[in-house]
Amino acid sequence: MNAETHAQEKLWHMIKDIKFAMFTTQHVNGQLHSRPMTTQNRSGDEDDSLWFFMSRKSDPVDDIVANPTVNLSYADPDADRYISVSGKARISNDMVKRRALWNKIAEAWFPGGVDDPDLTLVEVEIQHAHYWDVKQSKVRQLFTMAKAAVTGKPPSNMGESGEVQMR
Repeated sequence: MNAETHAQEKLWHMIKDIKFAMFTTQHVNGQLHSRPMTTQNRSGDEDDSLWFFMSRKSDPVDDIVANPTVNLSYADPDADRYISVSGKARISNDMVKRRALWNKIAEAWFPGGVDDPDLTLVEVEIQHAHYWDVKQSKVRQLFTMAKAAVTGKPPSNMGESGEVQMR
């Protein structure tokens, strides 16, 4: 397995158990807007995209149409895992994919079901990701940071950090 394949697998492994992402778009006024969105992927080996259900009438959809560059931030503080994903978003009318991803949680937001006229599917094609995965215990992390503060040398060996280029 080459380093790129390992990094991609690591990325999917880290994302799979984090259900919510902070989905950031650039509003037409130039400001960045973030909102929590549920990642709909069933597994990371489907493709190089992340999928989300959104309301056609929502600001994020308008933002994506105006500027498809987005960022997704995932965090699992209990496991000390953090992921930042940059990509291009697009509105998808793929009914087969929509039906494949449909679930009861989505139904809470879209009571008309998978055929709800307000429902749209958003695909984010991952271009780049950066992740941080800390393996040390909290006690060890505190000791390492305290040592750095005393010695004046930045902390090292705080965990694994990596980048993934997808496109």
